[in-house]
Amino acid sequence: MPTAVTNRVLFRFRGLTAYLVRYPTGHGVLPHVDGVARGRLYELNCVLVKPRAGGEFRCERTIFDLFGRIVLFRPDLHEHHVTRIEGGHRLLLSFALLRA
Repeated sequence: MPTAVTNRVLFRFRGLTAYLVRYPTGHGVLPHVDGVARGRLYELNCVLVKPRAGGEFRCERTIFDLFGRIVLFRPDLHEHHVTRIEGGHRLLLSFALLRA
């Protein structure tokens, strides 16, 4: 059985939250849209460590995508997911901004 995903909040300030997330072998993220009660949600993901196999981020539409390493998108509007990690792990620095 794969180990758990670790999701550490680095800071929160006025609608901006930074996370450090580690996805081990065997994990992925199912297709989904992030729900928000109101406002607009923006997410900037920076892949610090790419897995040896799998773990690819997929999104219906991005605002900005630099080689799959730095991605800005609207998770509240567009379906997104991460394919199953087949080897290694994925380390992600993520910034989420909720604007009213």
